[in-house]
Amino acid sequence: MTHGTILLLAIFIPAGVTLLIAALGSRPDLRDGASVLASIATFIAVMTLLGPVMEGARPEAALFEVMPGLLLAFSIEPLGMLFAVVASGLWIVTAIYSIGYMRGAGEKKQTRFYICFAIAISGALGIAFSANLFTLFVFYEILTISTYPLVAHKETPEARAGARTYLAILMTTSIAFLLVGIVWVWNIAGTLDFQAGGILDGKLDPAFAPFLLALFAFGIGKAALMPFHRWLPAAMVAPTPVSALLHAVAVVKAGVFTMLKVGTYIFGVGFLSKTGASDWLIWLAAASILIASIVALTKDDLKARLAYSTVSQLSYITLGVALANQMGVIGGSMHIATHAVGKITLFMCAGAIYVASHKTKISELDGLGRKMPITFIAFTIAALSIIGLPPMAGSWSKWYLMMGAADAGQLAIIGVLMLSSLLNVAYLLPIPARAFFAAPAGRPAHSLGAAANPEADRIEEAPLLCLVPICITAVGCILLFFAVGGLYDFLLHIPILPEAAP
Repeated sequence: MTHGTILLLAIFIPAGVTLLIAALGSRPDLRDGASVLASIATFIAVMTLLGPVMEGARPEAALFEVMPGLLLAFSIEPLGMLFAVVASGLWIVTAIYSIGYMRGAGEKKQTRFYICFAIAISGALGIAFSANLFTLFVFYEILTISTYPLVAHKETPEARAGARTYLAILMTTSIAFLLVGIVWVWNIAGTLDFQAGGILDGKLDPAFAPFLLALFAFGIGKAALMPFHRWLPAAMVAPTPVSALLHAVAVVKAGVFTMLKVGTYIFGVGFLSKTGASDWLIWLAAASILIASIVALTKDDLKARLAYSTVSQLSYITLGVALANQMGVIGGSMHIATHAVGKITLFMCAGAIYVASHKTKISELDGLGRKMPITFIAFTIAALSIIGLPPMAGSWSKWYLMMGAADAGQLAIIGVLMLSSLLNVAYLLPIPARAFFAAPAGRPAHSLGAAANPEADRIEEAPLLCLVPICITAVGCILLFFAVGGLYDFLLHIPILPEAAP
């Protein structure tokens, strides 16, 4: 089997399994098993391609030509490979977690849920392996449309309102800004293909470069750059596995991946650096980092606080693009992986808390850590990773972003990143602190000893199918810290300069 065939299988296995999921709708065990098996098969296909890509191969596949010079085509390079490994790998743990959550929470219409979830993964992998902007745009819209029913899943007035906000912002930005930017690139460059070093140098007047970059920065709404971020908190009405999909596996990572891809392979890091076209984006990203963190501090709803945390953390990756140097690109790319593992753990913990206790407010969590120690230990590990404390994975991506800021002469940005970490501490660590050390409502603090009321401290964790994925990703936050050498070496292969002529 050729690498091109495996590439297509990786993209279309998730879409293809939807037929089986639909046929098994009346047999939940088989239906859910099909979803898990498809996630494993997809991950195996992606990992089969990892070795050749690390050795310098660039697998390609084309489906058809839309018009002369415009193909629906796929090609793998290191940045896309990273996103594909993250998306397909985390789909496995999310598929397992979804079984425990959807059944534990008594969610209805689970067959529709699994169908839309699989299509969304297919869309994310199509984005990861896109060979040009046209293909990326097609799968970008597939991802938006397929996740709309997931956001509206509960079918309550709040869910429908949140889903409308979600769809309206993402569709409006992609059509009004992103599509216009793509057409502009086609007109001046005569191609939409992703190329090492970019395709705009010598073809775009540097005076217009900031405006074209703005079309992409705001058109890629999934990157949740302020002020086009409201869709993300609005989508928190969805079931928690959907929140995990939105924040860690597919949607937001598709957004920031697209920002990295456009900055590296369309504009080119060298072009952005010498023209200063991305200088304004540095400060907008920095503002988004701090403002979203401050807003997170005000939220008592756990998922809402995590949502604004995600808005802040995504802007780290946009910042990496805007710094326009190799360390910035490496730091931003690394943050795709480190943030994904940490944030999916936090959201799965939030879902486990809901399933076990039906609590959604941070103010309701006092003392819950003694009933759910595994969940809150995992939450603490993931929170430390998001904050960026060693030996957690998130410390490395922040380190390389600081190096990128230093290389760009943006010393103030180092201060922004340090302040952001302090804000991370302020809005994340009080959550497990309250759970472990605060007295439950109606129970005096002096009665916290184990002998005071053993029955009140009886462990009541979420179902095992929720706990196992949480433990896996929490351990991943630690293991990824020690595996960073190989990840760094892999990311060095992201081409920053144009390929030399033969």
